[in-house]
Amino acid sequence: MLVVLSDTLSGFALGLSLILAIGAQNAFVLRCGLRQSHTFSVCLVCAVSDAILITLGIIGFGSLLKVMPSLVDAFRYGGAAFLLFYGARSAQSAWHGEGKLAAEGHADSFISVVGTSLALTWLNPHVYLDTVILLGSIASQSESQIGFGVGATAASFSFFFSLGYGARLLAPFFQRPQAWRVLDFIIATVMWAIAFSLLMSK
Repeated sequence: MLVVLSDTLSGFALGLSLILAIGAQNAFVLRCGLRQSHTFSVCLVCAVSDAILITLGIIGFGSLLKVMPSLVDAFRYGGAAFLLFYGARSAQSAWHGEGKLAAEGHADSFISVVGTSLALTWLNPHVYLDTVILLGSIASQSESQIGFGVGATAASFSFFFSLGYGARLLAPFFQRPQAWRVLDFIIATVMWAIAFSLLMSK
């Protein structure tokens, strides 16, 4: 029992450390949380996607990626293209000052928001390198792989729902259009930086 608990805590700590950095996916969750735009659905899609990827890593999908690097390359270029496009949208919004809280502007469509969440998750090759290969390889060395996976999955659910719903605490600050322009500029910069790092990586 103590071994299972220890591996679960280890999985939680490592899973949380891998998703804490502000990346494309986290920036999008933050933006949806601020706009209160399908927050639950966005958090659920990101967390469930992580759970699936963690499971794939534990059952050995990471080994397949190691022997078939072309799969990672496909995700790399597809993800870079999507991030460049989304970054351009955020930059345009920052330039024109289009960012607003949902109550003040047009609500984003459910399909658009969920589709973007899926794309930012599944087209990001770092997700496969970190979540599938890294977590999978570490989980394989644990006495309780299931416990490790449960811990990593719990970290994803805790993080995304805390980020999505915790963003509302910043809502008063983002009543100002200038604050949205700054956020959109930061999001565009993050998206483009990740896209170029994907294109330059080998």
